[in-house]
Amino acid sequence: MVAEPTVNGKAPARRRSRSGRLPGRQDWSSWPHYQAAAAGFRGYWYPVAFSSQITGKPTAVTLLGERIMVMRDRGTVYALKDRCPHRGVPLSYGNQQFPGTVSCIYHGWTFDLKTGDLAAAITDGPASPICGKVTQPTFETAERLGMVWLFVGDGEEAPPIDDQLPEELRDNPGVVGVRIQAREGNWRFAAENGYDEGHAKYLHRTALWRLFKAMPVYNDTRIVRQGRWLYRVQDNQYWDADFPGLGKWTGKAWYKIDPSKTKPGSEANRNIGNTGGAAKVNEVIAAQDFPGFVSITMPGFLRVAYPGFIHYEFYVPVDADNHLYVGVMVNFGKGLATLPFYPKYLGAIRWLFHGQFSGQDKWMVEVTDAPPERLYRPDDALLQWRKLAEDLTEERADRLTAEGLTPEDGQPEVTK
Repeated sequence: MVAEPTVNGKAPARRRSRSGRLPGRQDWSSWPHYQAAAAGFRGYWYPVAFSSQITGKPTAVTLLGERIMVMRDRGTVYALKDRCPHRGVPLSYGNQQFPGTVSCIYHGWTFDLKTGDLAAAITDGPASPICGKVTQPTFETAERLGMVWLFVGDGEEAPPIDDQLPEELRDNPGVVGVRIQAREGNWRFAAENGYDEGHAKYLHRTALWRLFKAMPVYNDTRIVRQGRWLYRVQDNQYWDADFPGLGKWTGKAWYKIDPSKTKPGSEANRNIGNTGGAAKVNEVIAAQDFPGFVSITMPGFLRVAYPGFIHYEFYVPVDADNHLYVGVMVNFGKGLATLPFYPKYLGAIRWLFHGQFSGQDKWMVEVTDAPPERLYRPDDALLQWRKLAEDLTEERADRLTAEGLTPEDGQPEVTK
């Protein structure tokens, strides 16, 4: 046995390994449905475009990895699979030769917009025998909040879209500001970023939207489920913290509003917004009695309640590598009281909140690469969101099976 060398009678300190120490989760197999849903979950309504963008000219959109042709005819929006079954040319390259139809640009195969039935093959004459033998897949459509929504399912009846929207949006008048932006990155990274407990207080501290508002250093947070929604509930907020051996970190600054100097009665509103209390909360928002200011539901809809408005984010899966960011800001009210909203939104909020602030999230989603991942305490929010997605997907799979239908995706792979 060879003795270990010594220096002045003492064994030298061991050199730290350069390989690091990276324990953690290597995959998402704990949530097999979630892991399989890289291109999104079927069985839900998704916004895909502004209503004003969908006209009598065919338009191509991609949703859940499927190319879909969308167009408007006599005021109604229709959606068909964007592939002519003849030779595979996109129907979105086509045009309208007859009311209520769309014709493929290649050979004039003409489909009924409502049913998908092949109504004519123009280059084979009026008596073409192929008619009546081909039906193009169609998708249900709806219009809400100034946007066109599509439902992609597995043969089941689409539920009423109003049943999927946040309840307060169905029942109360208001004005909206909307931004739709195509973004890189998987939709799950976007949803997890939105519901993430830890990032806003650090990443967004430099955002112009937060320039004069202090952010907590950290919170004591619980995740509470009520029905189909998960809420982040803030039990305590900490605006300063001392880190052993490092020093003090604070979310305050001389030019920021001091959250400790809130107006009387605002202390009870700390779960409406995350920068301190507010003396007055919009009566519609107050009536919802939200337990927490951030909540999420399937298939990736985020709700952030502030004292004067609610901000919604819809993360729409395009494919495994891209998504649509749909930001909707709603000011609840009606009549003359709503008039200041539009100049305020167009002149400032659209650029500060839906622009630079949200752009920081966009950047992070683009560069996120997980799994593998090593989570920490605030990530309980992500764990609970994945569990909600898993549970509700399992419930849908059971419903479809009972109806004799089979889900096409979002299902765990079976290894043989």
